[in-house]
Amino acid sequence: MLTRVTTQMSMAAAQQRLQTGAARLAQLQDQASSLKNITVPSDDPSGTGKSITVRSAQAQNAQYSRNADDGAGWLATTDSALASVYSVMNKVRDLTVQGSNSGTMNDTDRNAIVTELQGLKQDLLQDANTQYGGRAVFAGNTDASAAYGSDFTYNGSTDGTDVGVQRRIASGTTVRVDTDGSAVFGTGSDSVFSLIDDISSDLQSGADVSARISQVDSRIAAVRGVQGDVGTRHSSVIAAQSTLASQSTDLEGQRSQIEDKDVAKAILDLQLQQTNYQAALAVTAKTLQPTLMDYLS
Repeated sequence: MLTRVTTQMSMAAAQQRLQTGAARLAQLQDQASSLKNITVPSDDPSGTGKSITVRSAQAQNAQYSRNADDGAGWLATTDSALASVYSVMNKVRDLTVQGSNSGTMNDTDRNAIVTELQGLKQDLLQDANTQYGGRAVFAGNTDASAAYGSDFTYNGSTDGTDVGVQRRIASGTTVRVDTDGSAVFGTGSDSVFSLIDDISSDLQSGADVSARISQVDSRIAAVRGVQGDVGTRHSSVIAAQSTLASQSTDLEGQRSQIEDKDVAKAILDLQLQQTNYQAALAVTAKTLQPTLMDYLS
């Protein structure tokens, strides 16, 4: 069956083609001004899906990066505090060795050493209560404002149940960023604070403090051991920061490839579409010229 094509049908078809061309021209104008391939999901449904996936990965990467940066801050602060503790403990050792030469010392000399030891004890307490971001780096998960109180009592957990402060730096990878204060300073009568008090008491009573030197050495060794552990964890976090930074660059490249419009291509596509649209208008105007019957109908 033959279908008669009327002028009205031809005009409707031409109008539809021109509207499609105008819509495409408007889309390219938006892309040229925003330099985005996708301004609304309908521009590229497949690309929109890929974009959502990449942006989700970027958000996750950004969170891991923030965690790694925070962890690096914790561990750098802890490492600095431990360096100070190590320095103070060596001064304690020097004074203990000096105090062991009791035969050449009088009460004034011994009292001077005791005074200096008590000052170093306060320095150690200050180091033990080092904070990062308002949290005590040696207190684990406790909400106490300080790892050690003014009475030198440890506020953290000593039963092995405290998993510490963890930071997730990759999928399935976490790192502990705090440090067990009891491993550095000890607790109760086994703490470095009690050791300094014992050395001071021995000096004041005139007792030989030579035996205390090995105890100080044991504490110094503990500090060095913890420093090594903190250094290992810090290196892991720094490596994670480098990896995350590289991943961030790669993900941004993927996002840009999907979403961003090349300037030269945007201009070229727009000019080509403008030319095509103007040509379509000219052809339509010549092809569908009005006749007397159009006016009579």
